[in-house]
Amino acid sequence: MQSPESGVQYSRWKDSSHDEVSVLARSKTEEASSCRRLSRKLCTGKLGIVVKIVSGLAIFWSIFTLGYITGYYVHKCK
Repeated sequence: MQSPESGVQYSRWKDSSHDEVSVLARSKTEEASSCRRLSRKLCTGKLGIVVKIVSGLAIFWSIFTLGYITGYYVHKCK
């Protein structure tokens, strides 16, 4: 068996004599690991809590502002 981190995947079909070998590009593996590393850093621990609070506040204020502006124009006196 190949380790999941290696760039080669090997599979054999049970009822056939066909073998399949595919080679993965290392850049996709490196991109996935860097994205996973960034995600783990931004979503866990104290930094993750801060990121979630700041993003929640930003979403709240943007929705509040959009609703305020929309309400102003809808209920504006003529």
